[in-house]
Amino acid sequence: MNEVVKEWIAKSEGDFATATRELAVSFGPNYDAVCFHAQQCIEKLLKAFLINRNVVPPKTHDLAELYRLIVSSGSPLTVAIDDLHFLSRAAVDFRYPGESADKEEAEEALAICIRFRNTLLGLFE
Repeated sequence: MNEVVKEWIAKSEGDFATATRELAVSFGPNYDAVCFHAQQCIEKLLKAFLINRNVVPPKTHDLAELYRLIVSSGSPLTVAIDDLHFLSRAAVDFRYPGESADKEEAEEALAICIRFRNTLLGLFE
């Protein structure tokens, strides 16, 4: 694994730690931030996976698009596309006024993140 891939993974782990910490706080949790950082964790891991396979990832935040690139590169990785859509939507919709994540949405975003994170990290070993 090259240094660029390691850096992408380290950045994703920072997002994972932030999402996990924010969901655990007792006073004033920012559920929008949980959703955003859960999505960012998976986005960065998908990009690291592509780079590790010598595929230059596009500048996109669409997790389904990144997943399609992974599949087209010949990877046997299978994930629930609806979960990727949930994370992508949650990261974008909750960043702006008009919509906010609630505790259940934040918990779901982090649960999806944990599942994908475990799968993706296992592919780097």
